[in-house]
Amino acid sequence: MPTIDADAHVIETERTWDYMDSGDAEFRPVLASPSVDGKKDWLIDGKIYSRGGNVNRKIPEASREMKDIELRLRHMDELGIDIQVLYPSIFLRPLTARAEVDRAISKSYNRWLADIWRKGERRLPWVAVMPMTSIDAAIAEARFAKENGGCGLFTRGLVEDKRLSDPYFFPLYAEAEKLDLPICVHASTGNFDWVDLFSDEGGFSKFKLPVLSAFHSLVYEGVPDKFPRLRFAFIEIRAQWIPYLMIDLRKRFLKLNRPVGPDLMRANRLYVTCQTDDDLPYILKYSGEDNIVIGSDYSHVDSAAEIDALRNLKDKGEVDGRVIDKILYDNSKALYGL
Repeated sequence: MPTIDADAHVIETERTWDYMDSGDAEFRPVLASPSVDGKKDWLIDGKIYSRGGNVNRKIPEASREMKDIELRLRHMDELGIDIQVLYPSIFLRPLTARAEVDRAISKSYNRWLADIWRKGERRLPWVAVMPMTSIDAAIAEARFAKENGGCGLFTRGLVEDKRLSDPYFFPLYAEAEKLDLPICVHASTGNFDWVDLFSDEGGFSKFKLPVLSAFHSLVYEGVPDKFPRLRFAFIEIRAQWIPYLMIDLRKRFLKLNRPVGPDLMRANRLYVTCQTDDDLPYILKYSGEDNIVIGSDYSHVDSAAEIDALRNLKDKGEVDGRVIDKILYDNSKALYGL
């Protein structure tokens, strides 16, 4: 059975910024002087950002940083992974409030990933970073991505002071729908105050809660109804919360006399990545079998654990093997239009 890794990562390097336009050179991120532990962090728009906080050092640096794409492909073969969908690492938090810097670094990142895709035998489709400080710039990047191996549009769960249900984003959603590219909400936040507020709590409130809130507000405020062919993905936040949100949304809709079908996620084209310590039989009762995918988080943690464990569930008989195959391949293929 072929396998699509719905959430793999690249670790950005100095090469990531080699694709900047000459006029944007002043905005180029640079590696800061080594800290006490010898680690070099990024200096971006006058602020320091961690570069090595969540890196799986068991994976060769040349593979996780895309310095050797053939090595990455060979490792995928060893893991039994046919396709990896690539997400960023540094962009999981806000980096700048200036639109010109946001546009420059997003544009360079996306061209780096397009180059990787061209060299990766079409096995490394990628999710484009959106410079959300300018919707016009974001739309331009979406069009570039569609023509150069992009399979989705990355956004944080919270963008500045806006929820993803804000009409500010609707022109981008309309373009994404036309391009047949999903909006991919990865564990993250795009609000500096939010990051500072939860700086010491381990990452749950900082990176996970904004995505859960985005899921709820998008559905509750009827955004999928406004864009009836647009798909939404919610990545790297487990799936154990799905029953709670499904029950909550259905009760709210009933109070408002809004029709609620039995397959809320499928009807709204909502996809969620699971982890194998989730209670999948319970979750599937609420999500249905067509909207759950899985990723390895390659480059960040043990890259084989999640996918291998899900394959092993077939032997346990807890979840129908046909459904496991859909989670490993068919659902991700549908989500990303591969």
